Amino acid sequence: MNTVQPLDGDAAATAILGLKVRPGLEEEYWAWQKAVNAAAADYAGYLGAEVSPPTPLQPDWLVIYRFDSIAHLQAWINSATRQNLLDIGSRYFDGPGTQQVVRGGRQAPDPLVTVVVAHRVDPDHVDDFLDWQQRMSEEERTFAGFRGTELFRPIDGLQDEWTTLYRFDSAEHLDAWLTSGTRRRILEEGEKFNEFKLRTIDNSFGSWFAFEENGREAPPPAASKTAIAVWVGLYPTVVLLTLALAPLKMPLWIGLLIGNLLSSFIMSFLTMPYYVNPLLGRWLRPAPGEPAARTNRIGLAIVASVTAVWAAAFFLITRDIWHLP
Repeated sequence: MNTVQPLDGDAAATAILGLKVRPGLEEEYWAWQKAVNAAAADYAGYLGAEVSPPTPLQPDWLVIYRFDSIAHLQAWINSATRQNLLDIGSRYFDGPGTQQVVRGGRQAPDPLVTVVVAHRVDPDHVDDFLDWQQRMSEEERTFAGFRGTELFRPIDGLQDEWTTLYRFDSAEHLDAWLTSGTRRRILEEGEKFNEFKLRTIDNSFGSWFAFEENGREAPPPAASKTAIAVWVGLYPTVVLLTLALAPLKMPLWIGLLIGNLLSSFIMSFLTMPYYVNPLLGRWLRPAPGEPAARTNRIGLAIVASVTAVWAAAFFLITRDIWHLP
């Protein structure tokens, strides 16, 4: 659905920053970026920050800040604190960065791959631009994996560009759209709007890590944390399913086929929302300003403890109670 967001001053605001980091300075940049994120957490309205390193889909580092309003986001972006930190970190950057800001919006139920496109539009051509965007959206929705489009107006005093977000369920489906003849034809029809910036945000495991913050969904945590959290849920799920299906004595290839299908449903609808997320929520999404070292120690201690309990339980069960064939 193609949506133009209302100019609602109370809506949450998201800033998407693109940065090119000089080769060989990635570790120094990352340490600096963590200090910047910690400084942002001290500002009013801060909801969270996420940093994504370059991927095959996205050559830049992406930093995403979420605040509860445009005013609070703008206060951070224009603050002396941030400007001083940018001066310190300037040696890490290979050229100027880019920035898009969107107000409001909605999180897709499966935000796997989100593309952000920013256009500069002459005020006299806004109606033509909206018609052209509508044609683009109508063509997009015919492609496999398409999950929706949102269109955001410029924000006075903060951003002059129109920003479009569109989502696909996989990188392959996104690439099929980006390289299609249909898209090239639509771009040719809107030649005067073809000056744009495009970046991709790859959010794996998106809907498994949706936490409520002030009534809004937050972006997923770091990939390393999601991988560990999935492992915590996957181990008991797979062992219990294996024990439950063992009496059926199915051939290996059938057993794995059915077991994998059932584990996917159980993980998505039971294990993650009712076991892993409540158990590891404070580690996956620590409160703003909470020391990272402390939350990591507590989170990893919980991971180690529950995994040891499951391992001991399954050892005793499979040895004395529930024998595999």
